[in-house]
Amino acid sequence: MHYKAADRLNKFQTGIFAAMDEKKAKLMASGREVINLSIGTPDFEPPRHIVDAVAKAVEDPLNYRYSLTDTPEVLDTLVRYYKNRYGADISPDEITGVHGTQEGMGHLGLAMLDPGDIVLLPDPGYPIYEAGTLLADADIYFYGLVKENRFLPNLEEVPEDVLKRAKFIVLSYPSNPVGAAAPKEMYLHMIDLAKKYGFFIINDNAYSDIIFDGREGFSFLALPGAKEVGVEFFSLSKSFNLTGLRLSYLIGNKDIINALKLLRSQYDFGIPYPAQKAAVAALTGPMDEVRAQCREYQRRRDALCGGLRKAGWEVPDSDGTMFVWLPVPEGYSSVSFVEKLMEETGIIGTPGTAFGPRGEGYIRFALVRPAEEMARIAEKIGEVL
Repeated sequence: MHYKAADRLNKFQTGIFAAMDEKKAKLMASGREVINLSIGTPDFEPPRHIVDAVAKAVEDPLNYRYSLTDTPEVLDTLVRYYKNRYGADISPDEITGVHGTQEGMGHLGLAMLDPGDIVLLPDPGYPIYEAGTLLADADIYFYGLVKENRFLPNLEEVPEDVLKRAKFIVLSYPSNPVGAAAPKEMYLHMIDLAKKYGFFIINDNAYSDIIFDGREGFSFLALPGAKEVGVEFFSLSKSFNLTGLRLSYLIGNKDIINALKLLRSQYDFGIPYPAQKAAVAALTGPMDEVRAQCREYQRRRDALCGGLRKAGWEVPDSDGTMFVWLPVPEGYSSVSFVEKLMEETGIIGTPGTAFGPRGEGYIRFALVRPAEEMARIAEKIGEVL
């Protein structure tokens, strides 16, 4: 009997990632060295005090029961952390845990959107923003992130009728994939526009601890009026190297929080207790390793981008995140340059088109190798430019 998948799956394609995986498998099968800079999985270890907290928690048989909700300990810890780290005042009922921002963003559309609603999404942007909107059968208007505007949103280019119909806008700085940071003034302007036109702000704050050259990592929720118009995803994945534990929290506007809580109550039983203990340990422990890790990411950025410029490829430095976003050399498309690097060097990057049409002409590299190796990678790339 033939099985036909749900029609909604026709909206999604594996596309370039499937083709890259196939090429990578062929390279590895041939015995070639493969250097994979296409995926943002940290190569750092979690701080020891977090590992110890999880180890202790898994020894307790009570921690294998359904968790159902975020524990008071976690909620109180987040309240204190946001006040001490960001100067933001939040309350426990303005927080809900999700299994990583990817999952939370994917389901937020189901909680907030109806068919015919419009969502404002960045192009280039992280793919889950689009996927979550499509799952809710809502419409998308892409606002462009371009070099000439420092990869910041310019909603003056969005038609006013679209702004009036928009349900929410997704922002994310420091930004994956483009590596740009945004000043507080940009967020204050967005808050004013949200109030004027009646849309909400969804801020993906994954990289406030990985920001370079003396820039300040901050929370949108610390700004005046933010909670009236929006929420923020706060992830522990990249700051503390806990990607596999899937620890993220949606924080802010209580109505939006309650909507996502209601949706998730229909299919989920909460974040496991050992993972919640990891969150408490991370947010109450020393931050020395987090700051040292940020400095190391900057050294990696400097080694890669500086090495590429030395080799004759004029590329910019990223402002933050664990990625660099580089214009491909003249004569190449995003995909053709990625394929050239794979075939001639074994180095794998992600073509900019994986993040939207305006990603054409760019390649993204993840800073997931030590600085010394990044310098060697830059030399290898320079040999084939």
